[in-house]
Formats: sequence, structure tokens, C-alpha cells
Amino acid sequence: MYRRKLLPYGILSLSSDGTVIDIESCNEIDRRPGVEFHNGILIPDMVNAHCHLELSYMAGMIPAGCGFIGFARGMGERRGASTEEERKRAIVAADAAMWREGIGAVGDVCNGVTSFETKRVSPIRYINFLEIFGLQTRSTEVTRALADRAKEEGLDYTVTPHSCYSVPREVFAAVVRGDVPSNGDFPLSIHFMESISEEQLFYGRGAMAEWYAERGWECDFLDYGSPAGRVEREVPPDRKILLVHGCCATDEVIKSVSDHFSDRVTWVLCPGSNRYISDMLPPVQLLRRSGVRIAVGTDSLASNWTLSIVEELKRFNGVPLEELLCWATCNGAEALGIGDRIGSFERGRRSGVVLLSGIDWERMALGDGARTQRIL
Repeated sequence: MYRRKLLPYGILSLSSDGTVIDIESCNEIDRRPGVEFHNGILIPDMVNAHCHLELSYMAGMIPAGCGFIGFARGMGERRGASTEEERKRAIVAADAAMWREGIGAVGDVCNGVTSFETKRVSPIRYINFLEIFGLQTRSTEVTRALADRAKEEGLDYTVTPHSCYSVPREVFAAVVRGDVPSNGDFPLSIHFMESISEEQLFYGRGAMAEWYAERGWECDFLDYGSPAGRVEREVPPDRKILLVHGCCATDEVIKSVSDHFSDRVTWVLCPGSNRYISDMLPPVQLLRRSGVRIAVGTDSLASNWTLSIVEELKRFNGVPLEELLCWATCNGAEALGIGDRIGSFERGRRSGVVLLSGIDWERMALGDGARTQRIL
């Protein structure tokens, strides 16, 4: 069993509604009456800290390995290529698959209302990041209407800028100061240093700068000098924030961001998406050595082969299993601001029960066939 650390021969006692009554360890489980045995590790519900459920219909539309700018162009060309019914069917299927595999909470990015109907009835707890996106965006009015609809549906939501490279200064500032209020104490979720072209943009060079020049798009924030410089100067240090991807973050950037936000920053890593788009991986060992909070996301089916958290965890070579399970459960819950409800087995809490199997017990690592399935 995993309860913030591995508990050998753990026994989890539950009430009929799934509430944890007791947690104990016994090395003679087979002699205890009424105990149901599972071969693997029992873990609480996992957290997908970064997803775009509404893009599930785009599975396979953009070829892997096209690079960041190629992917961005592909999104613009293919995003409206399916009917509303096709989009909804894909959303329902992806939501069901995540629940079945043991994901109990998702930090989900929204640019429209298509996923709201599914989320309203889903057993998964969605924290909806209503995203401001586009260099031509001049106000928050469209997102305000989206927030009103989320409120009507009874969904948890907050408004966030998409990234440091895609939102004008005035609109970015309006979002950060809460011009469109959220309905909970949720963090910002910002795509951050996913590609080298993002850093280069602030120096007026690279593929992103060339693309923007080609489209006639201007940036009024380049004087910040870097993505880190922008996020530190525009987001106050008392604001909770998720920095998503971070593939090109250096020791200097990690330290600078940590000095600014302290423990209010979480780095959300999505290695499957990074591999799919540009064959990159985030600087896992740099982040681990820095001691920052790390959580895990899948991104979307437009940029990944699956929304499985276990498949993401398999990509972190050399990270101890116990640490990986922390990233996938309690760290993700704390990052989304729901750590008091999910992410850990605690007496009196309904945290779900998920079986992780396919463990290489000699190495205490995930085997190639590792998988999860929901028990409760």
C-alpha cells in the first residue's frame, strides 16, 4: 500500500461508501479473516494535473515528431475539423478511461464549453482552467462568459493565461489580478518553457519569432527578457502557480522561480506530450535536486498517445517508485488545491482505491507492463 510512503502488507479498512476507517500493516495477511488480497500496490486516486479533455477528438490528427511550431500550426489547421457530436463522444470516452484507470482528479484546460456536460456528471473531480489565449486578445469578456457557464454547471473553475508567449501584457495582468473571479482557491496554470523557441522569442529570434513575424503578430512583453522574467514580474509571490512542461528550464531558472514563489509553485511534467511533439523530456534530475514540488500531467490526446498517468510515470527513468507515486497522488492534489480531499489514504476520507500492478519487485520499479485499475 502507498500512503505518502510505501506501507508493506498494508490493510485498508473501508466503510460501505468507501470512507477509510482504518489503515494498518500486517505481515500475515493471509491469516486475517475477511481481508481481500490484491497482488500489487494499493494507491489512492491519481491526479492528472494538466490535461485538455476537450481536444480528445484530435487523437492522431497531428503527426508525432512535428516539433513545437509544427504542432502549433497543426492545432490551428485541424482544431475545427470534427462535428460537435464527434467531439462529445471523444470526451466521454476519454473521461471514462481516466476514471477506469484510477484518475480521480484532473486539472483541465478549457477554451470552450464542450466538455462541461460530461464533467457535470463525471465521478472525476475537475478543476477547470479557463484559458486566455491569443496575441490578438484584448479583453477577458469571452472568458467571463465561459466562467458564467461553468458556474451554471456547478463546476470548479479559475481563469489562467495560456503561457508567457501568447497573451498581451494588459490581458495577462487582468487575469492575474482576478478580473474574472474563480469559485475557489485554485492556482494559475501556465505552459512554461516547453520549447527553446519560447526563450528565443524574448531575444527576437528563433522559430516562434519567425512565425509571429510571418503572421504580423506583435509582442508587448519582450522587455521582461525571458519567460521566467515575465512570470516573476507579472505574478505576485503569494499566488499559487503551476508551471507546465518546463522542458528548457535551467538550474538558474528553477532557482529564480523558487525564490520568487517559494512553495507555492508546482512543476507539472508531461513527458509523453513532450516526446510526442519534439522528442524532448523535462529536466527531471535538475528539478529533483532543487527540491521543488513535482506533479504529473498527460496533456491532450492531440499531443499524446494516451491519458494514462502510469504511462507517464514509466518515462521517468531512475526516479524511485515511492517518489513517483507521490508525484502522481498527493503532490498533484496539493498542486490543484484539493489536497485535503484526495491524493492520500487518511481516516475519514474517501480517496478512492486503485490497484497498481506489474511491479518489478526486485528493482522496486514499474515494469513495462505496469498498469492501474480502479478497485473503488
